[in-house]
Amino acid sequence: MCDFGFLSDIAKYSVKIWDDLPDLKSFSLICYSKISEYDNLVDRPRFVDGTHIYNEILSHMTRLHTFTFYISTENYVKDSTLRLSNNDIQETFKNRENQQVDCTVDYVDDVFVLCKIFSLPFRFDRFEWITNNFSTMIFNSVTYLILFDRVSFKHEFFVRVARAFPLLKYLSVHNIKPPFWRFSKPHLVDNYSPIAEYLHLISLHFGFVSNCYVDQFLNETKTSLPRLIKLKVNYRQLKSVTENFTRNETQRNCAMVKRLIIPGLIVFPEDVYRYFPSL
Repeated sequence: MCDFGFLSDIAKYSVKIWDDLPDLKSFSLICYSKISEYDNLVDRPRFVDGTHIYNEILSHMTRLHTFTFYISTENYVKDSTLRLSNNDIQETFKNRENQQVDCTVDYVDDVFVLCKIFSLPFRFDRFEWITNNFSTMIFNSVTYLILFDRVSFKHEFFVRVARAFPLLKYLSVHNIKPPFWRFSKPHLVDNYSPIAEYLHLISLHFGFVSNCYVDQFLNETKTSLPRLIKLKVNYRQLKSVTENFTRNETQRNCAMVKRLIIPGLIVFPEDVYRYFPSL
């Protein structure tokens, strides 16, 4: 028996190994980078779906026993008559191998589309570019997650994320569209019960986000972060949400932070250290 594992975050090179591994029984390939080389080798359709997997992979491996996968592809679909749904992708897996699969099709805007397909149960520890349209199942293996959308996230969405990814440790949030028009009057348009509980989250990164999402996570009346030790956030947003580092509702979730990353700021003011006592 021969096992082979390959983990890469660099896409632009190839590895020729098959002639040297005649007894290969198990192979693992994980790549977190966007790659275009595969598209240059095959005539890929708009997205990798069940038909493509069967024709290009499974049909060439007649003795394959188990195929565990998570594949994300993106494309531009300018013709509105060609819009695909989750059901359209699911249909391409029918009458194939007896394997459970799930998928999500996300229209990030009018033409840019992300399609994710994955075998069940989900076995990977990383899930990227999750939008409001994510599956309702439980992802017990995922510890790293990226949230992104051009449609606003509501409080209920973050509660669903916390429940769907119960062992989440690393979270990155990207969304500039606020869930309501007036940040100063959120109680008029949203309900923060129940609280979103991220019991294992240790690292939180805010990319390009509305102030509302910084408040969503740091405000203890909305989110519980009992183990947060690393925080990356814009200084102006942090100062605004914490009301110049005086607000009680946001201090508890900051209390355990040992590493605060603020782009462009190396030396912190004294009030930051008082607000983050674990630095």
